[in-house]
Amino acid sequence: MPPPVDSATVPPRGHRVRQTIAQLRERILGGEWPVGGRIPTEPQLVAALGVGRNTVREAVRALVHAGVLECRQGSGTYVVSTDELAPVVARRLTDDRMAEVIEVRRAFEVEAARLAALRRTPTDLAALDAALAAREAAWRGGRVDEFVEADAALHSTVVAAAHNGMLAELYASVGAALRSTVAQSMGDTLEPERHVDHSRLVEAIRAGDPARAAIEAGAFLEPSPGA
Repeated sequence: MPPPVDSATVPPRGHRVRQTIAQLRERILGGEWPVGGRIPTEPQLVAALGVGRNTVREAVRALVHAGVLECRQGSGTYVVSTDELAPVVARRLTDDRMAEVIEVRRAFEVEAARLAALRRTPTDLAALDAALAAREAAWRGGRVDEFVEADAALHSTVVAAAHNGMLAELYASVGAALRSTVAQSMGDTLEPERHVDHSRLVEAIRAGDPARAAIEAGAFLEPSPGA
């Protein structure tokens, strides 16, 4: 007979579920299960994580409720997001809330630009130059979808140059909503009068001038939700 199990050494059920959720999140964030991909089956997860079926089931259910996973009948469970805030923002994003999204953009991007001017490194400046060039090339290419992505990439590069991990995570979480404001302001075609030059923002960051960088970042969102 196996020796009796000391109940004091067995973690309570809620603790095991939380640990399993953390393990699932870690594999998703690490890229082992990419967005759009299917996670292993329940028996495979039980074997891989060393926990019971009910624990795995509760952990997966929690991540489905959070919008990170999605169960598809007859197909399996898929990763639909790498974080829990993005789906919440997506559900709240409607045309009549676009003004609020623009205010959030301003709050994030003005502070990011200010911090980037104080903390940018030579590597950050090279990345900003490349992102700015890609944005201009996308504009010349004339495709709205490509320009929106290139514009978003430049703003994300500014946020990265701020070297604030929490700011970067929050900005990434609302990225889809922020891109929507750009796409909405562009319309169906890239009209010359809608082009907004971002070179002055990059130069202010390069010059280490936080006040000017903040002004340049804020100017893009006044008085209209431009790029």
